[in-house]
Amino acid sequence: MLAPLLFVWPVSIAVTHFFSTSVANFPYDQALRDQVTEISRKLKFVDGRPQITFPKSSRSLLRSDEIDSVYFHVLGEGGRLIAGDSELPPLKTTDVPKKLEPGEVYFRDDDSSGQDLRVAFMYLAEPDAPRENWILVEVGETLEKRSQLSNKIIASVILPQFVIIPLAVVLVWFGLSQGLRPLTRLRERIESRREADLSPIPASRVPEELQPLTEAFNAMLVRMQHNMDAQRRFISDAAHQMRTPLTGLKMQAQLAMRENDPGHLRYALQNISSSVDRASHLVDQLLALARAEASELSEQALVPVDLDRLLHDIVETWVIRALDRHIDLGYEPAGPVHVLGNDFLLREMINNLLDNALRYTPDEGRVTARVVAQGDFVLLEIEDSGIGISDEDAHNVFDRFYRVDGTGVEGSGLGLAIVREIAELHRAAASLRPRTPDDQGNRVPGSIARLVFSAHRLDTSSGVDPERKQAGLA
Repeated sequence: MLAPLLFVWPVSIAVTHFFSTSVANFPYDQALRDQVTEISRKLKFVDGRPQITFPKSSRSLLRSDEIDSVYFHVLGEGGRLIAGDSELPPLKTTDVPKKLEPGEVYFRDDDSSGQDLRVAFMYLAEPDAPRENWILVEVGETLEKRSQLSNKIIASVILPQFVIIPLAVVLVWFGLSQGLRPLTRLRERIESRREADLSPIPASRVPEELQPLTEAFNAMLVRMQHNMDAQRRFISDAAHQMRTPLTGLKMQAQLAMRENDPGHLRYALQNISSSVDRASHLVDQLLALARAEASELSEQALVPVDLDRLLHDIVETWVIRALDRHIDLGYEPAGPVHVLGNDFLLREMINNLLDNALRYTPDEGRVTARVVAQGDFVLLEIEDSGIGISDEDAHNVFDRFYRVDGTGVEGSGLGLAIVREIAELHRAAASLRPRTPDDQGNRVPGSIARLVFSAHRLDTSSGVDPERKQAGLA
């Protein structure tokens, strides 16, 4: 704030000097104009020859300047001196206006004998006279009076600034220091807090001018507190969930160490392997959930993804697991249907949906995956013939570590939480509901997981989507 004031000072001096010179020139230029006009009136043309009547008294009056030296002359054709002084320097071609009119007064700056001059000049001519026969009348004077007037103007403007600007600097510095004092106290209050203290700053102790800043800072603290609380709950829940398979693994290992029968030992080792698989699956889902929660998808990071092709590719990878339990895993093709998304995260989401559906579907059941285009929206559905879900559980099933009681199905309670996190990153809505009753209104076993995306329109002028053509789906 102070630096601009110190910068403005020399700029102000330069601007004042420029305008004071212009102001000082104006009255003296007007006097020169009048003198040139007066001399031109004394010039007459007799039989085409210029004659001037300029008595000595008029010349004395013209030169009656106690400060500056005044010069004049009248030049005829070829620069011949008709009257006046020879000290005036000749008119340069560069000083002649492009549009020159006889009878008009013009000005130029010149010098003579080391002195700067201000010169007023006028051309006179008879009607239809050629340019070389025009008469030049010039009056010039030195610049002492102009300099004195300009200096007086500068002094009257600049001298008060030597008092005003330093005083303004002091007042601004004092005002800033006083105005920033509440901000300094607020900074000290924040710096003195403990690292874990995320409590809001009391608004009553903050000046009114800082209230918006304090409110925004408190809102940020609240968000940070919520995030930290969520992380603590996540770590606590994850530790609790990990304790169960690890405890079981330890018990199975202790039993195996006491077995001498090869058959019983093999059975115990199979149980250990299953426990390791469950623990590994839990760790994978914990990592997937952490990645999903840490992801931030900007508009630039989203690319068009053919959701139907992606679903087809993922369903193929689950066929063997479905066949092991004689589950009819189906896929209903829909053709090219695009959404804006992240391919890796969408794969993670669909894998968790299929894993959840296959876990809760009994042997010889049915699971169907489909993509449906509905106007501006795209629906991704995974329908199963499993045990179904109640309305109460449907509201909570996307929470982390939430398990539906009485199902007898092993799981971590993280799969659908991962689905919700990834869906929210893609601005999609996730839901799980019971299947639609049959025509007689009877309840149909099973549930439908549905995600609703905003459709993305591709330019189809080139024909078939090259991605689908490459994948062999077109």
